[in-house]
Amino acid sequence: MSAIVHVGMSVREANQRDVLHRRAEAAGASLAFLQHGEPSLVAELDRLADAGVDSIRLEPVVVGGRSPARSWLRRVAGHWLRAGDRRATILVGDSEVTGREAGLTSPAWQEVPSHTRHLLVCRGPRCQAQGADATAAAVDDALGDLGLGDDDVLVTQTGCLFPCNNAPVLVVHPDDTWFGRVDADEARRIVVDHVVGGQDPGDHVLPRR
Repeated sequence: MSAIVHVGMSVREANQRDVLHRRAEAAGASLAFLQHGEPSLVAELDRLADAGVDSIRLEPVVVGGRSPARSWLRRVAGHWLRAGDRRATILVGDSEVTGREAGLTSPAWQEVPSHTRHLLVCRGPRCQAQGADATAAAVDDALGDLGLGDDDVLVTQTGCLFPCNNAPVLVVHPDDTWFGRVDADEARRIVVDHVVGGQDPGDHVLPRR
């Protein structure tokens, strides 16, 4: 028995879950997510294996923009093969996952990066609907232009951060400064002027209770 799984690769796909679920059903496939969404890829592989499926084809789904490298799809599937006693055949495209793929750990991922600022970019459904994808991309682009990486400014894309009326929302720690209505231009300004330049955060700061 065989099955097809459409795999959402990033937070964008998690925020389009209902649409992608309908597309998967129409294609005779199920839906899983590499990150953020449910069911996770591992949970869906467990479900299919428990149902007696012995051949599973994984088809990555990307809704525009950036996504993790497709090698992560093979890494996670390979991890699943190594971790269990079920031996379903897993294909990504026409290439079989062997279980010998790179693992999920590395010496480089052992310690917390020595960052000075931590930026949280809300990617909840309201923020996403109001342009958080462009906000997140602008943050990454601004940091890249400045030559800064995770050891300088650690960026995390999150689920809902709650002050949804102010979407898109961005938070800077350890400042504990919350910004609202952060479009791409404002995101760049926050990174360059406030996070890196230490200037006044500006008029997009949200009041605290």
